[in-house]
Amino acid sequence: MKKRKSLLRSDSFQTLLTSLLCIILGVAIGYVVLLIINPAGAWKSMSALLKNFFHYPAGKLRMKYFGQTLVRTAPLLMCALSILFAYKVGMFNIGAAGQYVAGACVGLYAAIAWQLPWYLCLLLAIAAGAFLGAISGALRTYCNVNVVISGIMLNWIALYLTNLILTTVKHPNSPYTKSLTAANPSALIPSLGLSKLFAGEKTVTIAIPLAILMAVLVWVILNKTKFGYELKATGFNFNAAKYCGMKENRNVILTMVIAGGLAGMGAGLYYLTGIEDWETTISSVPGMGFNGIAVAFLGGLSPFGSILASFFIQHITTGGGNVDLTVYSPQISSLISSLIIFLCAFSGFLKERLQASLRKGDERRAARAKLAEEQKGGAQK
Repeated sequence: MKKRKSLLRSDSFQTLLTSLLCIILGVAIGYVVLLIINPAGAWKSMSALLKNFFHYPAGKLRMKYFGQTLVRTAPLLMCALSILFAYKVGMFNIGAAGQYVAGACVGLYAAIAWQLPWYLCLLLAIAAGAFLGAISGALRTYCNVNVVISGIMLNWIALYLTNLILTTVKHPNSPYTKSLTAANPSALIPSLGLSKLFAGEKTVTIAIPLAILMAVLVWVILNKTKFGYELKATGFNFNAAKYCGMKENRNVILTMVIAGGLAGMGAGLYYLTGIEDWETTISSVPGMGFNGIAVAFLGGLSPFGSILASFFIQHITTGGGNVDLTVYSPQISSLISSLIIFLCAFSGFLKERLQASLRKGDERRAARAKLAEEQKGGAQK
């Protein structure tokens, strides 16, 4: 019993338990929606969604789509790292979506218009996201503007500026930017043999290990450095950090710069693989940055937890395309994926409720023990 109690009180176990509960609830609600629309194909479609690349019978085809899922996981992980880094310092970086867009804009423009190699394009994408993050940080520090408000506003500014800028490098007969494969092959992130592991899928590049490396680096910065301690101290209590001699204004701006750079890097790691071109007529902010919020909380605001959470979210998002569209409308796959993502954002809330329940249980046991001790003392008298 003691082992079970200690396990239930473990922070890591609580995070895992609540995350799994959110996933199960999301899948169950999605299945109910399928049943309501058409019971006949509900089980088959839900099974196909959860299987994703395992849905395909051929081994090579499985590996190909597995590789594509990993390619899309890398930017999602970077956006999650952006969210959790800012959150650890006491800020909610909802502007990660706009910072992601800014990274896509500058990275693609540098690749197509300036014909730069991939590593310079990636650095410029990071710089673009960091610049947008710096604006939010500066507004928070010097004008007392909440980063949520400035982030939301900048998301739309970044989107429409990106559409305007990338229109100059789009394909003449389509709304999409020119393909990097034809326009500038040197801008494509190298594979270094990784594509051979995934049935020759060329979009599988070193972007995937780079994203994992960044997760490790974020963990080290936040947990093993003086700089990370100062950032978290500033987030916990801005005024206390100030009176302790920490450069609180610098820390706030620097936090948003790093968070923005991570989101911008995510866009670079995605678009510089050549898996997708930017559509210059898009009228809504890409969901990658917003999905990063759910991933960060599903992963327990841990860089390592976010690695697993980002793969799962991308797995079901990609698997949504396998839903039987002859029975259901094309939007059903997006609905199911969004339901699961939405519920994953409640993992932190469920964890808090679990901890509250454990505390109440401790209080009741302590009260009973005290009462028993008092009764024992009265009986002795």
